[in-house]
Amino acid sequence: MGPLEGIKVLDLTAMVSGPVATMILGDQGAEVIKVEPPGGEQMRHMGMPHNGVPATFYSCNRGKKSIVIDLKTDAGKRVLTDLIREADVLVQNFRPGAIARMGFGEDVVRKLNPKIIYVSISGFGENGPYAHKRVYDPVIQALSGATDIQANRETGKPAMFRIIIADKVTSLTAAQAISSALFHRERKGEGQHIKLSMLETMLAFFWPEGMGGLTYADREFDVTKEQGTMDLIFETLDGFITAGAVSNKEWVGMCRALQREELIEDERFASSSARMRNADLRKQIVADELANWHSAEVLQRLDDNDVPSAPLLTRMELLDHQQIRANATVERMTYEGFGEVRQAMPAARFDLTPASISGPAPQLGEHSREILLRLGYEKEALDELLASKAVIANDNNE
Repeated sequence: MGPLEGIKVLDLTAMVSGPVATMILGDQGAEVIKVEPPGGEQMRHMGMPHNGVPATFYSCNRGKKSIVIDLKTDAGKRVLTDLIREADVLVQNFRPGAIARMGFGEDVVRKLNPKIIYVSISGFGENGPYAHKRVYDPVIQALSGATDIQANRETGKPAMFRIIIADKVTSLTAAQAISSALFHRERKGEGQHIKLSMLETMLAFFWPEGMGGLTYADREFDVTKEQGTMDLIFETLDGFITAGAVSNKEWVGMCRALQREELIEDERFASSSARMRNADLRKQIVADELANWHSAEVLQRLDDNDVPSAPLLTRMELLDHQQIRANATVERMTYEGFGEVRQAMPAARFDLTPASISGPAPQLGEHSREILLRLGYEKEALDELLASKAVIANDNNE
């Protein structure tokens, strides 16, 4: 079992930022109970479903248990209260103030369970003019400088990452923070409230190299005017590759691989600082040379000369690439109703307590009855809850 075996997580989140965080905890051994409203959370309704479950929802919620609770009812609130008393972690990503109005703000939950780790994920934090706005990933990209970082190097036109990067970086940050809070609780016996916003998470993520021009106030500069106009994508006779030379040794290797040894002593490229000053010219020379080679041949030459390089893989080519196959990076599992399901394996490989994908994503309400029974509800009370629709069970999957 994983390092978080025995930890119980209540997942009241929707979309991606919260669900991926709790999915990571689940891969690492925690039991994750996904609390959903009647009809299910929004991600269940986005994309083409297979066995009733869209692919993105599956990949955000694998291995979890689903219970459907109508928190607008008193009976539903009592069920969530019972779950809170047994939980180690509660994660919610409602807009600031919303969960308090539902009756489950941090102060209320803390009285029910003093040692709980209570996690609040928001778009912009709790203060400021954007605090109560609705948020999706593109809004965070717009405010965090992501579109400036991704701007076309030649035209300057802003562009976005074509993935929901803000949500997923927030998920990673949340999962790490929860682990740290659990570690603190283990040592000190104290639960605590973790607050994180997608905007602040992205600024912290981008800062080391993306915000280099802002780091020293006395030396502030516009980094977009200092970076080259070309990305490290080069066209060959039969495709595209990437290759880069940062150190002097790598530059020597690049020149030898491309049979341009005279460039080794060229004063424009003879040092790292010179290569930075002449970045566009250097990249153009490399691009012109690489255009004369077939990908496989030049990649072998680059590798032989210890130059970092790789082919540009399409998503459809990933499964068959030798590096990914060698490490079994993509797991293939067969589940009833789903057939073969492919998932990227948990990235952190623990020596003694290995993480693993414990099961498929749940059908809506698949575990409602099981969870109520574990909470100690007698059959009569359980049937009454289900009849009133305060809790909804998908008995076809029980």
